[in-house]
Amino acid sequence: MSRIFISGSSTGLGLMAARLLVEQHHTVVLHARNAYRAEDAKRALPQVEAVVVGDLETIAGAKDVAAQVNGLGHFDAVIHNAAVGYREGFRVTEDGLPHVFAINTLSPYILTSLIDRPKRLVYLSSGMHHHADASLDDILWSTRRWNGSDAYAESKLHDAMLAFAVARRWPDVFSNALEPGWVPTKMGGPGAPDDMSQAHLTQAWLAAGDNAKADVSGQYFYHLKRMAPHPQAKDTALQDRLIAICEDISGVALPV
Repeated sequence: MSRIFISGSSTGLGLMAARLLVEQHHTVVLHARNAYRAEDAKRALPQVEAVVVGDLETIAGAKDVAAQVNGLGHFDAVIHNAAVGYREGFRVTEDGLPHVFAINTLSPYILTSLIDRPKRLVYLSSGMHHHADASLDDILWSTRRWNGSDAYAESKLHDAMLAFAVARRWPDVFSNALEPGWVPTKMGGPGAPDDMSQAHLTQAWLAAGDNAKADVSGQYFYHLKRMAPHPQAKDTALQDRLIAICEDISGVALPV
């Protein structure tokens, strides 16, 4: 059985994936933004090993979460699930970064770089990434007029780019991305049309390592099936630029 850490897992798809993995007898550690959410998560799924508490909105917070995870010992898999959605207004963090970028793009980069390397990495993207542009020349929205939907979509493209960059750089790790579908979570909204019962299955399947078909890397999935991501996600030059930008902003290097 595997030991799995899931970021942003006090509610929603992260908690759903955790519940499935626990039912499959895997050991799971959750993550919550604050102590109140952590208590709610423990009540909802008392079988988990622990709940790490920390706000991924700040660079220091993401570093602290990574340190807490490492302090719990080695993990077989990490699911990068934490995110804010497509209806966000423009807000700047204490690091001077748009909070959608800080949480959705930068924090998974920091966690990837600092958490002791697992065997499996799973990144949640979105179907909205198919219509996005990486916008690396203005990744911090310094010159563009803010659009929450566009900011979310490009951050989910960044997550796929990160997954594939890691797959290329770390050949000993199975690193993949997926889209769960537009489902009626708090983030997706009550009118979302996709099948909620399918939304958490792929990330759990990729993280568990119970099926040889999940022993792949650099792939993109939707409901347990491979699909083609946005072409920019596979562009190695863009991947390397994104890694360099995240390293420069965070001061954290992706280990070789």
